[in-house]
Amino acid sequence: MRARTMHIGLVGLGKMGFNMRARLRASHIEVTGFDRNPEVSDVGSLAELVEALPTPRLLWVMVPSGNATTAVVTELAQLLEAGDLIVDGGNSRFTEDQKHAEMLAAANIRFMDVGVSGGVWGLENGYGLMAGGDAADVARAMPVLDALRPEGERADSFVHVGAVGAGHYAKMVHNGIEYGLMQAYAEGYELLSKKDIIEDVPGTFRAWQKGTVVRSWLLDLLVTALAEDPELKSIDGYVEDSGEGRWTVEEAIASAVPAPAITAALFARFASREENSPANKMVSALRHQFGGHATRPVGS
Repeated sequence: MRARTMHIGLVGLGKMGFNMRARLRASHIEVTGFDRNPEVSDVGSLAELVEALPTPRLLWVMVPSGNATTAVVTELAQLLEAGDLIVDGGNSRFTEDQKHAEMLAAANIRFMDVGVSGGVWGLENGYGLMAGGDAADVARAMPVLDALRPEGERADSFVHVGAVGAGHYAKMVHNGIEYGLMQAYAEGYELLSKKDIIEDVPGTFRAWQKGTVVRSWLLDLLVTALAEDPELKSIDGYVEDSGEGRWTVEEAIASAVPAPAITAALFARFASREENSPANKMVSALRHQFGGHATRPVGS
């Protein structure tokens, strides 16, 4: 067993939080979860969650970035004690991490951020993890991190990137790269689907899964999406963006780093809201495959 026995709190039992609770429990870590949805929550309130945990407490927050995360951290600041540790495992902007850490430090409550990648497949496959914070806090959370990541060499799926905010900064760039990769696959899909001499588009992508230089997990998910709906007839081409792509482009501008592929992929998502194209259908399908993100049915 990699993870020692411990008891933590988990705030937010959406798709990823629910699966993370299950994976942690499978690794013999006791987890008490709280969610606004009473059907999945183990306790009725954040106060009850805090009361249920042994001290010093470790709470993993897995709620949407922005106001939702700030509200949870602010409420926990009034409930926790000196020496307790909050881990933000959502997709917060790195600048928000720094604000939260400063606020909590006034009460001697510890804080660290962890960028998490793995989507709906993380329960089975494990999650890639990028941590930001003090080395002592990372070491304290390591049994949880080890339980969440895939089996094998720790460095292949976990990194302590740096100080508070660094984990989410790394995850932001990860997601920016993801935008570019998905857009490239999607544009290739549209080219193939438009050419009259191409008779088997799904088979072409399937043949790229082994031995080619473009093979990847995203390609595997693309093949799965086409197996479910070969012409993507049930999916509208509208593609959401969850924020990280925008932040990556903003950081590229601030640091004078050319990022044309990521920037173009972000703009393509904006364009998807004005026109319905095969490429945008594929990006939407890929987001659903790896992250469980909602797609828009045709005609909605």
